[in-house]
Amino acid sequence: MALPKSTYVTEEEYLAFEQDSEIKHEYAAGQIIAMTGASREHLLINHNVSRVLGNQLVERPCEVYSSDLRVQVTASGAYRYPDIVVVCGEPEFVPPRPNSLLNPTLIIEILSDSTAEIDYRHKLAEYRRIPTLQEYLLISQDAPRIERYLKQDEQNWLYTELTGLDQQLALPSIDCTLLFSDVFYRIDFETSA
Repeated sequence: MALPKSTYVTEEEYLAFEQDSEIKHEYAAGQIIAMTGASREHLLINHNVSRVLGNQLVERPCEVYSSDLRVQVTASGAYRYPDIVVVCGEPEFVPPRPNSLLNPTLIIEILSDSTAEIDYRHKLAEYRRIPTLQEYLLISQDAPRIERYLKQDEQNWLYTELTGLDQQLALPSIDCTLLFSDVFYRIDFETSA
């Protein structure tokens, strides 16, 4: 299916377009956004975090998904492909293909120059409207830094920022811990800068 000629795209038009597309696209505020490739650092961090969380959750009723799982933000009508999603309990999906996850517990985005503003502003506002979401992490690929928004109640989220390879971050939503030395394994910040 070709993209519609108007600048505003309906949710139905997006879903029909995405179903036939060879590449992933996000959808927000009537706009279709093509997903681009990622840097080596981005891919390493994604793999490191997915592996570490997957190992910690292996015997628990949680699943870790990496970047190819679409999340539907019902409250805003947006569809996003987070870098990493963890869902604890029975995952809830809605068709059409590719299916969209409705009940993430933890969402992680790995920051890049081209996505940082969207990740901080738009996605933060959207993700906070998902009733099941308990934590949102923003991981830098330029420095050993992780920012976390932890849900306190329906209106309040606690912000935490940690920096340094000697840090660790407890994730109460899934009862796991991220060691920064694991998250940023094989990342040379002096070379990548």
